[in-house]
Amino acid sequence: MVKHVREPIQVYLSSQERAELDRAAKELGVSRSEVLRRGIETMRSLPLAGLLRDVAADGLVAPATMGPGDPPPRKPVASLAELLCELDEDRGNR
Repeated sequence: MVKHVREPIQVYLSSQERAELDRAAKELGVSRSEVLRRGIETMRSLPLAGLLRDVAADGLVAPATMGPGDPPPRKPVASLAELLCELDEDRGNR
């Protein structure tokens, strides 16, 4: 029988990250530690995570150079009314 030994770690979170962790723990009905463990398991099970690690290691992608902030300004090319009209026309051509 394999015995898993768990070791304590210290993690520094922003107030927003802590609030999100607390919310997830409350929703799932588990401890914050269990939320983190499940997150690690989920990350391991995602095939994309391995692919991203590989391409990052090869230097094909890099982390964002800009931090979170306001989204870029919108530059709509058509109004919603125009888009809906075009959609109706396209559907009418079927």
